[in-house]
Amino acid sequence: MDLDQFADDTPADDADPDARCCVVATQQETFGRCRDGIYPSPRSYDRTRRAFDYMAFYRTAPVSAITHYAPVEARVEQRRGESGPMTDDDWATLIDPFSDERVVVVFELGDLVPLDTSVENDQNGVRGAWYCSVEDLRAAGTLSALADRAET
Repeated sequence: MDLDQFADDTPADDADPDARCCVVATQQETFGRCRDGIYPSPRSYDRTRRAFDYMAFYRTAPVSAITHYAPVEARVEQRRGESGPMTDDDWATLIDPFSDERVVVVFELGDLVPLDTSVENDQNGVRGAWYCSVEDLRAAGTLSALADRAET
């Protein structure tokens, strides 16, 4: 199979190296919704108030690595039971196991961009949110190397 035929389907890793990035942990269900263009976060979480241009995703399974990032195109506040980007199933799957918050900020994302080289887990994963530049993300081969450059 000619893999180059799919090259046009993958966004280029061409973000400004100095752009701010928020790194978060995602389980498979959450990463699936990131592919659909949304990442919800309880409004009480600090990341909903911090300034950054991109989000990067540490996938807890099946790879235990940061594999992708995406541009943040908008932030939308949504209350439980009201219409918005999140469905009732999203609340049950993505928020309820972690928080009883009734208001979330939904980060609306552009296309996921695969990193040329994943940032491999060599410690205890990502907890909370880490903040770094896109260049820091690209340069780090391991989470411990990224942790040396990132703010929490």
